[in-house]
Amino acid sequence: MQIGPYTLKNQLIVAPMAGVTDRPFRMLCKRLGAGMAVSEMITANKALWTTKKTLLRADHSGEVEPIVVQIAGGDAAMLAEAAQLNVARGAQIIDINMGCPAKKVCNVAAGSALLRDLDNVGRILDAVVRAVDVPVTLKTRTGWSSEVKTALQVAKMAEEAGIAALALHGRTREDMYRGAAEYDTIAAVKQAVAIPVIANGDIDSPHKAKQVLDATGADAIMIGRAAQGRPWIFREIQHFLDTGETLLPPRISEIDDIMQGHLDELYRFYGEYSGCRIARKHIAWYTRGLRGSNEFRQAMYALESTSAQRQAVAQYFATLAASSERLEYVSTGPHEDEDATACAGD
Repeated sequence: MQIGPYTLKNQLIVAPMAGVTDRPFRMLCKRLGAGMAVSEMITANKALWTTKKTLLRADHSGEVEPIVVQIAGGDAAMLAEAAQLNVARGAQIIDINMGCPAKKVCNVAAGSALLRDLDNVGRILDAVVRAVDVPVTLKTRTGWSSEVKTALQVAKMAEEAGIAALALHGRTREDMYRGAAEYDTIAAVKQAVAIPVIANGDIDSPHKAKQVLDATGADAIMIGRAAQGRPWIFREIQHFLDTGETLLPPRISEIDDIMQGHLDELYRFYGEYSGCRIARKHIAWYTRGLRGSNEFRQAMYALESTSAQRQAVAQYFATLAASSERLEYVSTGPHEDEDATACAGD
């Protein structure tokens, strides 16, 4: 798949997720098979550009190209300026957020709230594309509600404005993350425009990935929540697309290594205090559904230092490895820390 001058190594893209797709997570997913990863959204509000949170979100040190930064806001001029700032900070692709359904985003007329005002959508697309000399992409939903479906209109507006690729979550804002994704709408959009279309929504396995690619004709797929605690899903999907065969579950020893490496990167990136706390949700996702994980998590949440946290994780996986070579899920349940995935994208 081609976005501007960048040829992606495959069709697999990490969805932007607030509180999740920081630099450590993006780099890990790329290492485990993703062809591209989109940053957490960065506000177009200039007053917040120098906050610690925004500066961390804009940190791409050592990241594998292409570096994609998502910006969010409701004012065309502010978004254009935000795009310029992030290009100056190293962004190679700018992505515009018109899909986030979170109330705090929609309440300031940003994210999917923009789908109620197509005139403003047009102003934003034109302004951002004109403001920078790098490719600009768009992430959006099928509409504001079942009564206000705008996917085809927005897709054609995006193509006319010079948007380089379009990622479409197959739900309306009203749907949030409920119900089944509308793959027929994504297919219709793919037929209507010549720019690359990325299918998003409910892609949680290699078989589902192939099913969605076949059903929509999309150029690529975008994966969000399914990669939380399972960043190796990208290599699983690529192997299935290449061979038609399903990989064996990963060895527990390998997952322990992946997780410990991820924790180390989080600790370095955020520091002792924040690193320990941010790591908790990732540990919960890695262990969800595994034997004895509920009891482990409750004890882990109480730990206040990175060293104690890391030791607890090592002990837990050592216990699992003593009785099984490969991961064995004994139960599934809702995602931990749902607030962190308010703009998960799928």
